[in-house]
Amino acid sequence: DKVDSVVRVQDVFPQANADWTVESGSPATSSAPYRVYNIGNSSPVELMDYITALEEALGMEAKKNMMPIQPGDVLDTSADTQPLYDLVGFKPQTSVKEGVKNFVEWYKDYYQI
Repeated sequence: DKVDSVVRVQDVFPQANADWTVESGSPATSSAPYRVYNIGNSSPVELMDYITALEEALGMEAKKNMMPIQPGDVLDTSADTQPLYDLVGFKPQTSVKEGVKNFVEWYKDYYQI
């Protein structure tokens, strides 16, 4: 999904946002000609599901230290991929399980471990 997204936006040249201000501006645009797009999957994933995907891809169980929610912990987040879809008609579909597996395989191959 990441490569597909980058290939699709490479020929789309961003325009400066003339209405952008520090006070009201989005971090995705500015008075400079650039855009930031979220290329994640827009489906929220529980932290334990992410950890399970890592454990399965690595073939080992993580040593977990379960604690109450800490100050600064993010309770819920997901990627807003709508701006990317609006621009190039593409919405990433790779699941966390598949993406983690692919990353671990690449990492092991790249670092020869």
